[in-house]
Amino acid sequence: MNQYLVTAYDYTDEGALERRMSVRPHHLDAAKTLKENGNYVLGGAILNDKGEMAGSVMVLQFDTEEELAAWQQSEPYITQKIWETVDVKPFKVANVG
Repeated sequence: MNQYLVTAYDYTDEGALERRMSVRPHHLDAAKTLKENGNYVLGGAILNDKGEMAGSVMVLQFDTEEELAAWQQSEPYITQKIWETVDVKPFKVANVG
């Protein structure tokens, strides 16, 4: 499988954090489905100086670019305008020990 590093930053408008929190259960459900299908490696929130969620980092893996594109088209944080910028780069998890 091809692995990808996803780095995404949230919108910063007033209400952005509240919007994120309302969509978060859907995002986590989607991540659970990714994990069940073997596509989720790891993920978590990027925190701002106040300790509030302001973005995300995920390591995902897909067999094809089409599967990656399908994820991007269905990811709640993308479709619900939580992430303002999304950077996806090819990645390789190091297997140590």
